[in-house]
Amino acid sequence: MGFFESLRKGLTKTKNAFLGQVNDVIRSFRRVDEDLLEELEELMICADMGASTAESVIGTLRERIKEEKIGDAGEVKAALKEILRGYVGEGEPLRLGTRPSVILVIGVNGVGKTTSIGKISAHLKKEGKRVIVAAADTFRAAAIDQLAVWCERAGVELIRQKEGSDPAAVVFDAASAARKREADVLIVDTAGRLHNKKNLMDELAKIDRVVSRELPDASRETLLVLDATTGQNAVMQAKEFMNAAPITGLVLTKLDGTAKGGAVFSIKEMLGIPVKFIGVGEKVEDMQPFDAQMFVDAMFDESDGEDGE
Repeated sequence: MGFFESLRKGLTKTKNAFLGQVNDVIRSFRRVDEDLLEELEELMICADMGASTAESVIGTLRERIKEEKIGDAGEVKAALKEILRGYVGEGEPLRLGTRPSVILVIGVNGVGKTTSIGKISAHLKKEGKRVIVAAADTFRAAAIDQLAVWCERAGVELIRQKEGSDPAAVVFDAASAARKREADVLIVDTAGRLHNKKNLMDELAKIDRVVSRELPDASRETLLVLDATTGQNAVMQAKEFMNAAPITGLVLTKLDGTAKGGAVFSIKEMLGIPVKFIGVGEKVEDMQPFDAQMFVDAMFDESDGEDGE
């Protein structure tokens, strides 16, 4: 239950902004009526769940109340918790069906892309997988150096070239190394640019061609890293990247630093892309595969004990 405890603590700001007020609203109503539902919808919007998602959740709750004849305001919270779990999705494991499999990681600078690669590498290494990382964000020397620190920390191999090198050349070297050394997973870091979509698309297409040529049968994941502190702006950013790359999963970082954790619910509903990893702290073990049940349980958890639930 170690990660549940980290998650429970990491979601404190979101929980205070949402669950604490949900409890206050429910306590102030003796019976279930439209005023209660309107208050709950407003709270969800304030937790950055997004107006359309909040409206949809309350619509589902309204139907549930009618069908199950829920008349006690206290029962509404249990129904809401179950509905939210459905909205956030089940979470899906990484598709790593070949040796090697390839994970392409994209996202703008500053969202925690480099640290996410380090933490995911450490997670896969702990599962017994041999991981090679390609430092294909060659436009910032700091990015390569930072990635080198994280790879050393995770105990995985880094393939790098000098600053300004062709990213596709780095990927070529890394793909060759992954094949020769029988690595289980090749993780490719990419430049964090979105301001010129054509450049990004051209670069990703070039990397894609190299991977397809060098590792034609490899399972592929394209993970987009999003900063949870940006709330609904993360959804808009994801839509932009979806126009540039076929995204298969999301990595949500910095959930511990925001009251906008409600964005997790609208991200899945609006984008139709599963959240695959979430991060709630600085330590390597503070990023784990996304578990919807655990996330909603942590968000609704009201215990003060050290062991969570």
